[in-house]
Amino acid sequence: MNIFYPVQAFADWLTYGVFSMHQETLFAQAVNFFIFDTIKIVLLLSVIIFTVSIIRSFIPPEKIRLILSHKYQITGNLLAALFGIITPFCTCSAIPLFLGFIQAGVPLGVTFSFLIASPMINEVAIVLLFGLFGWKISLMYIVSGYMIAVISGVIIGKLNVEHLVENIAVRKMGAPLTVAELSWTMRLHAAKNYTYDIISKILPYVVIGIGIGAWIHGYVPTAFIARYAGGTSWYAVLLATLIGIPLYSNAAGVLPLVSVLTEKGVAIGTTLAFMMAVTGLSLPEFLILKKVMKTKLIIIFAAIVGVGILFTGYLFNYLLG
Repeated sequence: MNIFYPVQAFADWLTYGVFSMHQETLFAQAVNFFIFDTIKIVLLLSVIIFTVSIIRSFIPPEKIRLILSHKYQITGNLLAALFGIITPFCTCSAIPLFLGFIQAGVPLGVTFSFLIASPMINEVAIVLLFGLFGWKISLMYIVSGYMIAVISGVIIGKLNVEHLVENIAVRKMGAPLTVAELSWTMRLHAAKNYTYDIISKILPYVVIGIGIGAWIHGYVPTAFIARYAGGTSWYAVLLATLIGIPLYSNAAGVLPLVSVLTEKGVAIGTTLAFMMAVTGLSLPEFLILKKVMKTKLIIIFAAIVGVGILFTGYLFNYLLG
């Protein structure tokens, strides 16, 4: 049985029973979609963020920086991208930790692997993808996003562009770091507060994203979406990526739209490329990065990640088309 069957049953009862809407109408279908997806995604996010918060309580940021500063070449990139996955940050909120890595002496390419992975394939995106498309698509997305983060970081590291970082005093590691021992009561309490804080911050994105998705689901015809998104057109992935860059949202806000656009006939690779561009490359991110690095480095970063996104989009369309 579908684990979300009780949620669907509740959405059906509320829509067609309490609200007395006719099931055949587009508005009723849109309302039912909105209720079901909102409850499902909030439940998934709460469980996963709470679990990841417990795990992260054993790995404080200072320890992460210490570990990464002693790794060289691809090993550091692999670990940094992995840490990015378990930190549920959007690009803008990941930047302070990114700067902390630089100041701790972590190689620049390694820090970029973290910066790319954190917004693109954190647990929020994984949970939403699993709930919307199943484990196969979710796993493919994790692997592709992880490889983009690792390879992009390695390339940036090989380019020797540290001189393009603006006035950041790189300090050497000082005395050994001490990690305070936390009781399970403290960990659970902190995880509960952190989960509430994250959910309260992203809930508007979830509601707005699902609301728009519900409207598209109920009112926008498949032919309209297919015509402009061009699911089989060679330029579809490129266009979706370029459209996504000026926008800014987190995975919670954009993934419901990905689900609906896919249902309306847009190829999965095209919609995922759009999502990657929105979460992994955005104008607000570039504006913040401009304060700490020169324009040339931002362009290099955007170009390398952009190529990775395009490759992933075309690969998904080829494998799943």
